[in-house]
Amino acid sequence: MSGIGGISIQYPIVVLDLDGTLLNTDKQISKRNYEAMVKCSKQGIRFIYATARPPRAVRLLLPEELLHRGSFIYYNGAYIHCNYTGIQQYEHIDPAITAELINYGMEINELGLSLEVEDQWISLKEYDYTTLMRVKENPTLKSLEELKGIAATKVLLTGLKDIDFLREKFASRLNVLVTDGGNLVQISSIKASKENALRILCKAMKIKVEDVMVFGDDFNDIGLFEICGWSVAMGNAIEELKILSKEITDTNDSDGVARVLERMLR
Repeated sequence: MSGIGGISIQYPIVVLDLDGTLLNTDKQISKRNYEAMVKCSKQGIRFIYATARPPRAVRLLLPEELLHRGSFIYYNGAYIHCNYTGIQQYEHIDPAITAELINYGMEINELGLSLEVEDQWISLKEYDYTTLMRVKENPTLKSLEELKGIAATKVLLTGLKDIDFLREKFASRLNVLVTDGGNLVQISSIKASKENALRILCKAMKIKVEDVMVFGDDFNDIGLFEICGWSVAMGNAIEELKILSKEITDTNDSDGVARVLERMLR
């Protein structure tokens, strides 16, 4: 592979995680990151944002120009919205499994349980999510029967102690991810993952996953690092991701994304 530092302009797609990667600690995109992305976009490089967040949050976090210059993998792959191909696809959790998760959660005191349903955030009871989830709003309240009948896009658990038991109980039916230093459990369809969503988009765009560059920092990026041609771990990434990576850049607070993109442009 030619190019400075082993990187060639041959990567027509760049996949970016948001929290801990493109966004700094203040949940903002630095001027340097923004300018590097715009320059890449003008050279024909396509961006895919792969995040655990819902669409409404991403609309608040990204500037208008970047929203129009990319495709989106939301909810760790449970929802794809592609500006390049027109693909819009959800992977829902079966309502019967959602009900089973809710019953399991109700047996545990002090557990925060909420559901994401196609960009709507709902919960059974009042719970202050603002600090842990780094959001300004709390979920809409619904009755127990309403929640149990929902085909959720994602289920969120906070305060769960026995994560291993949950994984064993639902391993064959659900994708269970633990992020945010073990404080947040994100549950989605067994078919939903960032890497599966990327495969769908690459197939539609007739691009091999080996020709994709990816940036990430947490456990939900591991699958992408295993399939993409060039994987870049942030300086603040978990050790498991750094071991898998082709390259380790600077942290999300020190323009780690821009440093690699600028080198690729040269």
